[in-house]
Amino acid sequence: MVDIQLGKGKTARRAYGFDEIALAPGQVTLDPALADTSWSIGGVEREIPIIASAMDGVVDVGMAIKLSELGALGVLNLEGIQTRYADPNPVLDRIAEVGKDEFVPLMQEIYSTPVQPELIKQRIQEIKQGGGVAAVSLTPVGAAKYGNAVAEAGADIVFIQATVVSTDHLSPDGIQPLDLAKFCKEMPMPVALGNCVTYDVAMKLMKAGASAVMVGIGPGAACTSRGVLGVGVPQATAVADCAAARDDYHKETGRYVTIVADGGLVTGGDICKCIACGADGVMIGSPFARSAEAPGRGFHWGMATPSPVLPRGTRINVGTTGSLEQILRGPAKLDDGTHNFLGALQTSMGTLGAKTIKEMQKVDVVIAPSLLTEGKVYQKAQQLGMGK
Repeated sequence: MVDIQLGKGKTARRAYGFDEIALAPGQVTLDPALADTSWSIGGVEREIPIIASAMDGVVDVGMAIKLSELGALGVLNLEGIQTRYADPNPVLDRIAEVGKDEFVPLMQEIYSTPVQPELIKQRIQEIKQGGGVAAVSLTPVGAAKYGNAVAEAGADIVFIQATVVSTDHLSPDGIQPLDLAKFCKEMPMPVALGNCVTYDVAMKLMKAGASAVMVGIGPGAACTSRGVLGVGVPQATAVADCAAARDDYHKETGRYVTIVADGGLVTGGDICKCIACGADGVMIGSPFARSAEAPGRGFHWGMATPSPVLPRGTRINVGTTGSLEQILRGPAKLDDGTHNFLGALQTSMGTLGAKTIKEMQKVDVVIAPSLLTEGKVYQKAQQLGMGK
């Protein structure tokens, strides 16, 4: 890829977001019913390549169980409200009711209550007892503290996530950073690592033993990291780069590591384009926060929102648009691509002639900055469909 000169002594690489690309049909089409959307993450087989983000407004025990029943996956945040409070409902009510000016101080207060290891075990057991896949998330610091509790409780898969995770982390004197390779080796279940946006870091995380690598820095609907820190790579380019690392690593070792695009995905079209860029699956937050079953009461907030020193998230009012089943499997009652994600993926795969996720990763992609605006004057003017 050709570098662009920003000025004397500084060049930059052009990167693309999902709004700037489109998928081009080939010579073959197939009936959507023939499209196989199944995938595997850490040995966990799922029908739908969609994961609900480990955010307190998105996943609780009930959501994790329901998502599993519907063929997807939900990840529970083990350093959030569910593990700080035996009864999280009054806390969630306060978050939904507070004014926007008082929101961040309230979040800092709420999240200052310590995580209770016994609640970590209880939540994991509740998910498993309900027949759900117990997928859980910790920060690297949290993993060092609570990894044993997670192992004892028997989680099915553990996600270690932070804004940026790398194997080469420098810490102040006296602080021992989490050894990712050691953690992956010692945990009795698969470990997903993230987040990253580059080929080199994705490769290092795979070599450290990751069963899956999460891709995305700052594209989430409630995340403000890009504004606060100025850090990030648009998702289409980030996913393609990390998928290339996956393929090269697979050629070298014979071990396949799942790539999951995390954040920046709102519509079925976003999910389809994401997989076409090389992702095996996606992680989404705000679309599921809009379900009637979500714990956020129609609100959604970023994981770094309650930071006591530098909040990098906000609370957004996403409303409630339908049931979790309508959003994930349909039937859709909205015309903007935010309902029936499975149907959208199957129909897109049929249109593109892709029978499997692996075939979907190989479809032609074109640069299309006018994709979402071309011919949509009336929709935009009347705020319908793609003009909302």
